[in-house]
Amino acid sequence: MITYDFVSLGGGSAGFNAARVAASLGLKTAIIDGAKDLGGLCILRGCMPSKTLLYMAEVLHLAQKGKTFGLKIPSAHADMKAIHARKKKIIGEFAAYRQQALASGKFDLIRAYARFLDPHTLALSDGRTIRARHILIGTGSKVSVPAAVPGLATAKFWTSDDVLDLDFIPKSVIVLGGGIVACELTQFLNRIGTRVVLVQRSPNILRDHSHEASCVVQKALVDEGVELFAGTIIERVTSDARGVTVTFLHDGKKITRRAAHLFNALGREPHTAPLDLAAAGVKTRPDGQITINRWQQTSAPHIYAAGDCSGPHEIVHTAILQGELAARHVAKVKKLKPVDWSLLLSVVFTDPQLATIGRLERELDAAGTPYLVASYPFNDHGKSILMDANYGYVKVIAEPKRGRILGAEIVGKDAGELIHAFSGPLAMRATVFDLLRAPWYHPTLAEIITYPLEEIAEKLSET
Repeated sequence: MITYDFVSLGGGSAGFNAARVAASLGLKTAIIDGAKDLGGLCILRGCMPSKTLLYMAEVLHLAQKGKTFGLKIPSAHADMKAIHARKKKIIGEFAAYRQQALASGKFDLIRAYARFLDPHTLALSDGRTIRARHILIGTGSKVSVPAAVPGLATAKFWTSDDVLDLDFIPKSVIVLGGGIVACELTQFLNRIGTRVVLVQRSPNILRDHSHEASCVVQKALVDEGVELFAGTIIERVTSDARGVTVTFLHDGKKITRRAAHLFNALGREPHTAPLDLAAAGVKTRPDGQITINRWQQTSAPHIYAAGDCSGPHEIVHTAILQGELAARHVAKVKKLKPVDWSLLLSVVFTDPQLATIGRLERELDAAGTPYLVASYPFNDHGKSILMDANYGYVKVIAEPKRGRILGAEIVGKDAGELIHAFSGPLAMRATVFDLLRAPWYHPTLAEIITYPLEEIAEKLSET
């Protein structure tokens, strides 16, 4: 029986990068992944295919708005066969690069699934058994089918995998859910010409973000033609040969909507059931995520977890940080620091985009932490006005004594790019005065950031 120093269960963002670092530190390492296609959720069925499609839909949307810019564009429509082919080509190249890295020989790649027999022993689906001194669980997540939605489990529905693999324009789709995936792909479907109804159970879409930010995105979706219902109680989902019917309560009224297709975007859950975690002594939280400490250790200290299966945030760059941290902790690298969640960066790729970094108002209010806040709207900024990009605002949050940047929230054109203006300064504990000493070119979208910075600086100068 082969014994490894370090084994990653899963070859996605967390598992691959953990194994890469472990091998570089001299540990005998293996990745176990039995998926038909290697690459992980981000490359194959998440970030990269979705952003490829969203950008193509944005180009289409701008072409269809040609009259706004004084352009005569007779017609613009989606050729889904061509869009699908381009997406497959791009994602194929990304996946091939990852597969090449997995087969580099720096660690063993075992093409099988695994489950725990005991805390150090793994049974493989190919009949073999291996042992490991340390194990990282990076098996990701899967689509959730909530039992609280009557009829959903037996209805015929699409998942995000299906929407990302479309090679035709659906006539109509009902989307269940209002999270990031639901909102991004709702806008994609609407822009390619599908009639979309979005049904969200919570009072607001994007419920993990501020009410103000979610309202901006919600208005943009509705303005583009999405029929959106938030704060609903779903009573029944049924499907037949002609399509799907969803009945729900909204503002005290019973509403029924029919469509050709149903898209279940009600979230994801940790993909850990096949692992038999109990045999390893690994505990989970009520939501199914694996319990970890600040070093990514589970309740069995030699077993680590990272990425979607452990959280607390299901974001690729944090999964990478977590996996790398786990490998370094196993190797006893000195002066390690845990992941700094006060620098958390998040982007929603709707149009307008929604991006946040650092500590935001909700968290600061809950902790009783004082702060100063200032914001400035895109519809009063020169560059965004000429781009007809008028939705949203930039908000800056700062410490009230010295003006140290605590966080920022941007809803608007290219917010996912603009938010990085705060990444370095936040990590360096910079103040609003530090950022204002830097040059900001005119006219640019980034220049809008200076207005809330100046407002906070003025408040501090008055005290």
